Amino acid sequence: MFDDPGDVPLQIDFVLVPNFSMMAFTSAVEPLRSANRMAGRTLYQWRILSRDGDPVAASNGIEVLTYGSVASVERSKVALLVSGIDVQLYEDEKIFAFMRRMARQGAVIGALCTGSHLLARAGLLDNRRCTIHWENLGGFVEEFPEVEVTSDIYEIDRDRVTCSGGTAALDMMLHLIGRQHGQAIANDVSEQFIHDRIREPHDHQRMELRARLGVSHPKLIAVISDMEGNLEEPLSQTELAQRANLSTRQLERLFRKYLGATPTRYYLNLRLQRARQLLLQTTMSILSVALACGFVSASHFSKCYRECFGKTPRAERAVRHGTPGSVSEDAVAIG
Repeated sequence: MFDDPGDVPLQIDFVLVPNFSMMAFTSAVEPLRSANRMAGRTLYQWRILSRDGDPVAASNGIEVLTYGSVASVERSKVALLVSGIDVQLYEDEKIFAFMRRMARQGAVIGALCTGSHLLARAGLLDNRRCTIHWENLGGFVEEFPEVEVTSDIYEIDRDRVTCSGGTAALDMMLHLIGRQHGQAIANDVSEQFIHDRIREPHDHQRMELRARLGVSHPKLIAVISDMEGNLEEPLSQTELAQRANLSTRQLERLFRKYLGATPTRYYLNLRLQRARQLLLQTTMSILSVALACGFVSASHFSKCYRECFGKTPRAERAVRHGTPGSVSEDAVAIG
């Protein structure tokens, strides 16, 4: 397929699910259109599919018309599942069955943005390497510990292609176009989109810490990197200072000067943000979420969460899942 320049036109099916990422979808389709234009012939064709053939609304509210339902397609050479926010709430056996059927027929199966979550749930990422949007990475690891997932912008593992979403879909499609029809045409397409560098698959999704935080102090960056890498088993302030060759007082001064917070408060907020992602993106029990984020006391986790987000972990999950808020906000139990 992508290794066969004679497979022209190569047809690609995009399977959209509600709340899909418009950025990831258009970043994947537009390079195909441009490649056709640059080549002066039809190298690629595509179909837009949905569960029942009805239009599908992206997370930005824009509806996209479809070619038809997944049931209307007999065969597919490449089938890419496109999803977005709240992917953990989506369950549709008709979509899963279609993707499994295409895989059995030898199609290349893939996912854009959070679609890897659905492929994993359908059992289509077993013994395959994949990636997913960085915001969903922690939840994915907890939900599917047996699947090999990376933080790279895209992954190509034999007949599975996955990308982390956003503009990473552009880089992945440029790579695949180059693989099939040569780097020159991929470069021409990249220039059309004023995309000055085609990123390699192993490029990282997130900005470097110094760019994200707007600070450049090397020891502060090193400490925050240690914090982000140790959320489940938090390091003490003394350990953090020692690893950066600082005294605890120096560490506190750095955090107050550049971030306006104490190291302890900053670290706690990182763990609570991770807990919130797991609560909203996985089916893990609330107790498991607490333990995964370094909280050994149920009451302490509930108290800290409520102070940070204005609601208990149980209430947070109930609001997102649309379940009645019958549990008292003062409930201490987190199971």
